Amino acid sequence: MARIALGLEYDGRAFEGWQTQPHRRTVQDTLEDALAVIAARRIETVCAGRTDTGVHASAQVVHFDCDVERADNAWVRGVNAHLPGSIAVRWACRVDDSFHARFSARSRRYRYVLFNSPVRSALFDGKVGWYHAPLDIDAMRAGVAHLRGEHDFSAFRAAECQARSPVRTLTEASVGGRGEWIFFDFEANAFLHHMIRNMVGALVYVGNGRLRSEDIARLLDERDRRRSPPTFSPAGLYLCGVEYPDDWQLPGGGRIIAPLGPMLGPTETP
Repeated sequence: MARIALGLEYDGRAFEGWQTQPHRRTVQDTLEDALAVIAARRIETVCAGRTDTGVHASAQVVHFDCDVERADNAWVRGVNAHLPGSIAVRWACRVDDSFHARFSARSRRYRYVLFNSPVRSALFDGKVGWYHAPLDIDAMRAGVAHLRGEHDFSAFRAAECQARSPVRTLTEASVGGRGEWIFFDFEANAFLHHMIRNMVGALVYVGNGRLRSEDIARLLDERDRRRSPPTFSPAGLYLCGVEYPDDWQLPGGGRIIAPLGPMLGPTETP
């Protein structure tokens, strides 16, 4: 029995999230169907981070066990031949059976890409978030600073979240921009359900003046989701990095793949 790790990217618009569902319109179901063709048997996968409906990934990592011999290239080009254009396996490698895509990961990194313009983009429809009124990026940078570190994130936790604890530690929480584009970057060992989209929604309220930057700290202290701004659209959210210990030597392991980076160029930082 061999354990195989894969690196994936996908456009989340066509799927109802990562996790398998009876209707089988998920990333996991679609990937496992393609893997089954190459393996000639049913394959079950485990991912580093479960993405929600409409959320994308530029650097998802999964693993699976298989008792048939296949070349690494078969798990890339062969599987891709049976996947829709909205999912691609970028790399494959054998790993020790102690590797676990979820539990071996040190951290996950997400980026939210927001198009801040009076008129929405047709070319990036469903690929980026959009807000029509001007946003104060300096105010949002001041607001996001309150999110760094260890906090009880109940104010930014979905009601249906099943995590045992609302406490998380954000090792990075930042806002950058380039022209009409605004980037929200977050890194932590784990996130709560809808946590990032809820934080982005609150930061947009800071940017448009409906909240002050220090209100982010107040929301954290109140720990009441009902007092926080609405959840923002999933369209601009990307899982764009999963960091593992160097011992695993995964292709791209821990490397951040910035979504839309070649088209948008580097982010301007303070």
